Amino acid sequence: MSASEKELEVKFYLVKFSELEQRLKKLGATLLQPRIFELNLRFDTPDGTLTQASRVLRLRQDAQAVMTYKGPSQSQEGVSVRQEIEFTVGDFTAARHLLEALGYQVSVTYEKYRSTHLLDGVKITLDDMPYGDFVEFEGPEPAIIRSTAEKCGLNWDARIMESYLSLFHRYKLTQGLSMPDLTFKAFEGLLVKAEELDVRPGDLS
Repeated sequence: MSASEKELEVKFYLVKFSELEQRLKKLGATLLQPRIFELNLRFDTPDGTLTQASRVLRLRQDAQAVMTYKGPSQSQEGVSVRQEIEFTVGDFTAARHLLEALGYQVSVTYEKYRSTHLLDGVKITLDDMPYGDFVEFEGPEPAIIRSTAEKCGLNWDARIMESYLSLFHRYKLTQGLSMPDLTFKAFEGLLVKAEELDVRPGDLS
């Protein structure tokens, strides 16, 4: 795995989303992408081979169409590390049809609203998910990720290394729910608490 294909990241659950936005501005973070709706399609074989191997094949549509492969994750100095191969494609629909022609099918759809910032060489994404607000930090080294997160006023001990879909599947299991997709429509009328996701707010002391 080359350095350019290595993803190092952590995320935090937020209860003061707008306060972190303001803090990023005060810290001089660069806004790379204003808030935008993001549609994600996760693909797998009919028997779930990729999921069973903790591998991800995803097609995303926001300002552009992006294909992503992620390998199994492991913990390294308190952050999640995994191989990530990502590239843009010219046609979202054609890319979907290609994957389906190869035998893959959409296993889950998930949505978010995301804005992307850059601070101290760390990419910071503010994510409005159907079940709550989060921030992700992705950088070149665990120590840099930690120092940037703490600079933003976040409690390192409350970090999350699970994926959004892992949180989604656990929430469904504990709440006895059966919605197939992580969409805003599916969560309409639901008020999800941090403890129901089994996470701690990162922006509370």
